Amino acid sequence: MLRCKNMIVRAGGQGPMILRGASAEFLEGGLNAVIGPSGCGKTTLMKAILGILPSEGEAYCGDQLIRRSEDLVGLVGFAPQFSIAQPKLTVEESIRFTLQLNVADTAKRKQRLEDILETIGLAQHREKRVESLSGGQLRRLGLGLEMTLDPQCLVCDEVTSGLDPLSEDQILALLRSLSERDGKTFLCIIHNLAKLELFDRITVVYEGDVVFQGNNEELCAYFGIPDALHLYDLLNQHELSHWQERWAEAKAALETPPPQPAQSVTEARPGMAAQFMTLLSRRLLLFFRDSGYLWLTLAITFGFPCLVVIFALDGLPQIESLALEREGTLQQMQEEIQIRIEKMETASLVTGLIMFQVILLTLMGSNNGAREIAGERTLYEKERLSGLSVGSYALSKLVFVGVLAALQGAWMTGFVKVICQFPGPWLSQIAVLAGVCVSMTLVCLGFSALFRSAEKASLLSIYLVGFQLPLSGVVLALPSYLIWVCRPFINAYWGWGGYMSSMVDSRVFDAYRDSNSEWITSPWLALTVLGLQGTAGIVMVAIGCSKKQW
Repeated sequence: MLRCKNMIVRAGGQGPMILRGASAEFLEGGLNAVIGPSGCGKTTLMKAILGILPSEGEAYCGDQLIRRSEDLVGLVGFAPQFSIAQPKLTVEESIRFTLQLNVADTAKRKQRLEDILETIGLAQHREKRVESLSGGQLRRLGLGLEMTLDPQCLVCDEVTSGLDPLSEDQILALLRSLSERDGKTFLCIIHNLAKLELFDRITVVYEGDVVFQGNNEELCAYFGIPDALHLYDLLNQHELSHWQERWAEAKAALETPPPQPAQSVTEARPGMAAQFMTLLSRRLLLFFRDSGYLWLTLAITFGFPCLVVIFALDGLPQIESLALEREGTLQQMQEEIQIRIEKMETASLVTGLIMFQVILLTLMGSNNGAREIAGERTLYEKERLSGLSVGSYALSKLVFVGVLAALQGAWMTGFVKVICQFPGPWLSQIAVLAGVCVSMTLVCLGFSALFRSAEKASLLSIYLVGFQLPLSGVVLALPSYLIWVCRPFINAYWGWGGYMSSMVDSRVFDAYRDSNSEWITSPWLALTVLGLQGTAGIVMVAIGCSKKQW
């Protein structure tokens, strides 16, 4: 069913060759083993055929040329080395959500769920969470997830690696039963050469090229060895060119049957809106089920505002006394110098507390977005290979973290404003601080989409938050030539300035102006800039989710 011709893959796309013009044809309706020494290019060959990796050469599914991985949706499944499922979901939930992403018909989903659970032998473990499954059960679940689309061909990357002998035999027996019962084709990358007799065709990969294809008996006869366990020692006795020349001569004498058309059952698939709702409901379920992340989010959401209030306690009486409308000019002229100094100190406290809120909200944003996509990148790529819409996935993430950030910003604003008696309109202040958290969240989500490593995305997000305070120019003075170079990109300045200027009709603002005449943005200009920063984050999310990063 699958075949390839002159497949070339280069490291990084432009580097040295990993695959050196490999050609292979796999047996349809049987078990195919792909073997070779570690690092020889087995997984690279499979990913190149499936269109996961950029390559030169040609790959076919039946008589259909494979131009990209999306061409294989419903035809070929790919089960990576380890089961790709959310650890906090149960076995049944994992399969059910995958069915909801791939199959539109409700009755068909329900029937297929039960069939899959019975077939992979996990019906009695349906309520177990993925994180509590054994290695063999994880491999079974991985197969079950691929069966949701009922593909005729399934590529399994080291499906038995690391399993005990009994579990390994059970997995191979399951593959054999599926092949004989449903006529399915399996391509299995394996390391255990003692199990090759269970496969119908064996493909030997050596130093980036295919140097043999045949059954176990033919392999032993071709290489002149008593059993497959001696194969790698023999391969290493000669250069790749020796085996390439020998296999080229042997292939010339073989008759290659004509390719059969790829057959797939066309069934209705969920649209973008349905996939979006499935992803969003799954994310909400995981949010409340992951107790560690949930408690961390609750701790910073409710703890950070309390921290601001603690720092404000000593100055609350002075803040309250300034939180009044402007008084007449005569009374202002009668104020004594000492009172004026106290007012300036109080105004300084208020500006510091506003900036403190803003910085804490940027930290919340970093926590919301930095690991959201990068932390599950392999799962996303796997579901995308099965037909998941990029737009549905990106939108589900944007909505989830965006709403969470908006709620955090609104809570921070309201809690601190009520206790500290900050003057100014509620609407504009909530909008500005919610905008701070949302825009930083979206930018950090963009980092998470662009980087495959969650650690790199988190580190960059923390650096971004760390530079907010000094580069805002509010607490530490920047050289004049740097102020407007940095400010357009500094989330904290626009949050602080927008909130501060919302108090323009209060004595707090007057007291601040007595010592500082620098231009301050209006709330609506601040929201505009924060919106542009958030839009940049959305663009990064779109670009990052569109890239393939296995």
